[in-house]
Amino acid sequence: MAGDDGSILNIANNRGGSAFSRRKKVYPREGSRDVESQRQTQPIEGKYQKQQNSRSDHSSLNSPNQKVQIMKRKYKSIEKLPQCERLPNLAPKKRKIEEDPVDKVKMKEGTPVKTSSLFKNNPEIPEIPRHTVIMMKEKVFTTNSFNELHLHPHLVSTLNNVLKLSTMTSVQKQTIPVLLDGKDALVQSQTGSGKTLAYGVPLVQSLQSVQPKIQRSDGPYAVVIIPTRELALQSFDTIQKLIKPFTWIVPGVLMGGEKRKSEKARLRKGINILLSTPGRLVDHIKNTKNICFSRVQWLVIDEADRLLDLGFEKDITVILNALNAAHEKRQNVLLSATLTDGVNRLAGISLKEPANIYITEPRQSKPVFTTKQMTAKQENIEEDLECFSIPEQLQQFIVIVPSKLRLVTLSAFILQKCKMEKIQKMIIFFSNCESVEFHYTLFTNVLTPYSDSKELKHLSFSACKMLFLRLHGNMEQEARKQVFLEFSQSKMGVLLCTDVAARGLDLPEVTWIVQYSAPSLPAEYVHRVGRTARIGSSGNSLLFLTPSEAEYANVLASHQISVSEMKMEDILSTFLMDRFRRKQSGHKLEATILQELRESATTLQKEYENYVHSTEETLLQAKKALQSFIRAYATYPANLKCFFHVKTLHLGHTAKSFGLRDAPQNLSSTIMANHSKKIFRPGVKRSGLGGRLCGKKKMASLLQSEYSNGFGVNFYKGKKKRSPLFLKKKP
Repeated sequence: MAGDDGSILNIANNRGGSAFSRRKKVYPREGSRDVESQRQTQPIEGKYQKQQNSRSDHSSLNSPNQKVQIMKRKYKSIEKLPQCERLPNLAPKKRKIEEDPVDKVKMKEGTPVKTSSLFKNNPEIPEIPRHTVIMMKEKVFTTNSFNELHLHPHLVSTLNNVLKLSTMTSVQKQTIPVLLDGKDALVQSQTGSGKTLAYGVPLVQSLQSVQPKIQRSDGPYAVVIIPTRELALQSFDTIQKLIKPFTWIVPGVLMGGEKRKSEKARLRKGINILLSTPGRLVDHIKNTKNICFSRVQWLVIDEADRLLDLGFEKDITVILNALNAAHEKRQNVLLSATLTDGVNRLAGISLKEPANIYITEPRQSKPVFTTKQMTAKQENIEEDLECFSIPEQLQQFIVIVPSKLRLVTLSAFILQKCKMEKIQKMIIFFSNCESVEFHYTLFTNVLTPYSDSKELKHLSFSACKMLFLRLHGNMEQEARKQVFLEFSQSKMGVLLCTDVAARGLDLPEVTWIVQYSAPSLPAEYVHRVGRTARIGSSGNSLLFLTPSEAEYANVLASHQISVSEMKMEDILSTFLMDRFRRKQSGHKLEATILQELRESATTLQKEYENYVHSTEETLLQAKKALQSFIRAYATYPANLKCFFHVKTLHLGHTAKSFGLRDAPQNLSSTIMANHSKKIFRPGVKRSGLGGRLCGKKKMASLLQSEYSNGFGVNFYKGKKKRSPLFLKKKP
């Protein structure tokens, strides 16, 4: 076939040739770069057209007025051939290269950032009315020194030189003389006012004066019940410093997560001041024979309201029965920053003619002695129970953020305080352990440029030298202890935690408390913000709320808690702070600034989403955190259901705050499908709580797992071994 007629098949002249002698001519697509060169090199009678037409091309170029005629050849399509004459395509098929899911989301350079998904269809932010709240004031410091209490000189020297204390706080001034007189006391004072020394000083003064001297083999002379492990370690450290000059007094601590065998060995040798969490002490009472309470003279219950809230009431009853059976005469002390009806019930059981010590101004400054039923001043006590005392140096803020913007707003706030400003220490509270783990992984790998997996140097708002730590109840005891010590000793950092760190912990130089999940009770709010502004120092707190939860500010105001509103736009402006610092001249329009702010926030949100969807593991972690958040949201008390109800949650917007692009379908089934691959951790069974829990009680027990007694997995009974199928009896 001649080449002039434009045929695309070159068929051999001999009929006996192979069928594969026909060759398919492949032509490039229209619009490609090599179309013209390919057409110019078509074979014409064995010679190339490009060589033949070279002279004509030069002549045509020399005449500018002459138009160049472009001849288009017409080629026969292969589809016009009969089916029998068509030849199979033997060219190798192109392999489809699967694109990385992260590359699909990455935007091309120069393209504008779409902000519709993050800043569109959000509910309106309501205005919060500013209430005039008369806060209950409490004078923290006094001018009285420890020398006025007639203490042992070595004890006073230890307070001055080791603990660097010269004057007493108000709660210490009123509590220590009462306890030195040997009377029971119910002490209520704000967080960070020095309640540990309020009972520790008279306790050490009393034990060092016992004649003959206390010996280690005598066993416990004082029992201190503490709700959490971290608070137990902190109180143990304080008691150790107080008894430094009195070497014959031996303190000891028992808590979950430690080896029970080593604790039994210490009890066998002897512990004079025994500090313990309630679950572990109940375990030793039932299973350790060499524990003896015949010489116990002191019983101190610290953070009594929290012990009852966590379901330790039956454990405390077991401890009280064991102490009463061995030695009924002793001195009892209950301490807490808030007083509830449960604390009053516990006081009626354990205290005998107690002294009610309240430090706030509306109450009487002098101790009031009442009967066991505490009938005196009962009406005034009930009136003031719902009002809380908060340090005057604490500035409290609240911010209303739509659900979709919660994650980027929290990130902007962290960057603003930890990067833009001076040295800051921050504690962020979450509602569950899974949320703590998820946000810790997210911030470490995306927000911090020094992470092992990825460095986001191209972001203008990448953080610099930020230390992220996590603390929750599902961590091993050694890891919890290491995190607690590291954050206490560091000068800056961000601690992500649950309410396990909300009670009694004295973490020095904490400047900000962020409550990313609202507390279920105003008393929990008081304890959370009490981790800052301790003993006269200044501090700040910030509470995150959605527009549907804005009325929660009125609930705080009804409990004499005053909060100021912080605008979300002021927090998000952190993304543009570096840019505005460089530009000293020129003013931009407000709309332009708002658009740049939205673009920066959307860029960070997409970085989070890219990381979450990069692997199946991170995606599953985000879904588990979302599921735990929804479950925790369903446990708010009935009086707050009008603000915190699951039906008011927009699941798509809430999923956005966990780095998910859409609301996941069949969330529970997706997580349970991958649940068998993970190590299952059995739930904790506390003593006295027999039977199965169901409904809200089961949910509450799951959320309170961080306060477990620390029994290991081997402590529980293993699964029953199933008999072989052939041994089963037929019905």
